[in-house]
Amino acid sequence: MHETVLQTPVAQPYQTVLEGFTVDLFRALSPPFPRLKILRFEGSFPGDRVEVELQAGFIRRRWTSLITEREITAQEAWFTDEGQELPFPLTYWRHRHLISRSGDHSIIQEQIEYRTPSRLLDLLLYPIMYVMFAVRGPVYQRFFGKVR
Repeated sequence: MHETVLQTPVAQPYQTVLEGFTVDLFRALSPPFPRLKILRFEGSFPGDRVEVELQAGFIRRRWTSLITEREITAQEAWFTDEGQELPFPLTYWRHRHLISRSGDHSIIQEQIEYRTPSRLLDLLLYPIMYVMFAVRGPVYQRFFGKVR
């Protein structure tokens, strides 16, 4: 299993950021490649499903995730999506969206755990995963404001 963690500071309070995880944000966070076609987006509460189709030329692969947890405390909030139907070569996916209070702003932390059939492939996928999630930072800042 491989883990990737990325952080982005944003200007809004953590509870506001949590409520801002809508289909519009999800659409804006989608990478330019492969393209994502949103088939279903129910939200970020336990039991909600998110289904997309990855499109790369003629290749189409379905990805379905289930929201398995959502929590709000005095200092942070999070929800977790876990892969149910994954595109090859992924065999395991767990993605926690953690939003923490940091003074008068928040830090969005993407905690991604994934697995493929081999440790070598896990490592080879790391740069791709990193870039796919690193490009989300400016999108988060556009939606929730930059920290000054």
